[in-house]
Amino acid sequence: MARWVRLTSISFHGQGNREANLHTALNLLEQALWDKPDLVLLPETFTALGMGEQDWFNTAEPPDGETVSKLSALARQHRTFIACPLLLRHRSTVTNSVLLLNRDGEIAGRYNKMFPTLGELSLGVHPGSEASVIETDFGRVGFAICFDLNFREVADELHEKGAELVCFSSMYPGGMQVQHWALEHRWWMLSAIGSPQGMLVDPLGRVHRQAQPGYQPLVSASVNTDCLVAHLDYNHEKVLRMKRELGRDVEVDIVQPEARFLLTCNRQDTTALELARRYDILLWDDYFLRARRERMARLVLKQTS
Repeated sequence: MARWVRLTSISFHGQGNREANLHTALNLLEQALWDKPDLVLLPETFTALGMGEQDWFNTAEPPDGETVSKLSALARQHRTFIACPLLLRHRSTVTNSVLLLNRDGEIAGRYNKMFPTLGELSLGVHPGSEASVIETDFGRVGFAICFDLNFREVADELHEKGAELVCFSSMYPGGMQVQHWALEHRWWMLSAIGSPQGMLVDPLGRVHRQAQPGYQPLVSASVNTDCLVAHLDYNHEKVLRMKRELGRDVEVDIVQPEARFLLTCNRQDTTALELARRYDILLWDDYFLRARRERMARLVLKQTS
């Protein structure tokens, strides 16, 4: 079943103090809301961008502090999800976190950065213990923050939990690492950066939209999240039959060098997964699971012969 969602990210340079950062973010949020997005993502610790280490650390606030209160009101007013990354303090514990605010302005979920940098750890930032995937009305949303992008543990857990969209808030752009995560795990990936370099990457690892430094710090696009990736092997004739019978009700986007395709369902009475089952499409994970099993069977047979 087609699940069209408008995704927006906001990227901007730090202004050097909390008040100026919040003012800049709110101004850009106002512009982002012109598109009536379903989700808006802000950069890592956006109220603390451009500040020295100790001043950065001192911006930590409680989940019911001023920043979250202001963004909650906007989420409620505009009926949108807002991913709010900031330093959170609870008693003596400080985490580098993202709060996902739902369309009612309530906290739908929270992710604590699993891999703070060595500098963050030395300041007293406490690492998170697990990756978060939050169910929304347009799909399952996961999160990663900056240094997390270097650790496979985060991506693997997000994949195991069924993330369909991963929001990446960061100080550094990530570049091809963001594309690699999207390609490897076959999800949409939206980034918001502490400089105007955010982007939206599709499940084939291709940049779908990109911020333009000096002109447009926002990324905004509508995408259909009812999609899946399959290998080209054993599927070509099945895909031709599906297209012949369904036409533009399905999109089949092939990237031959990587030997895979993106199947997107445009219908409202079925889903991409149901169509894959109907036409016996061999899905990506199932293909390689089958290959592993067949290999192991041959190894066992060799040992026993």
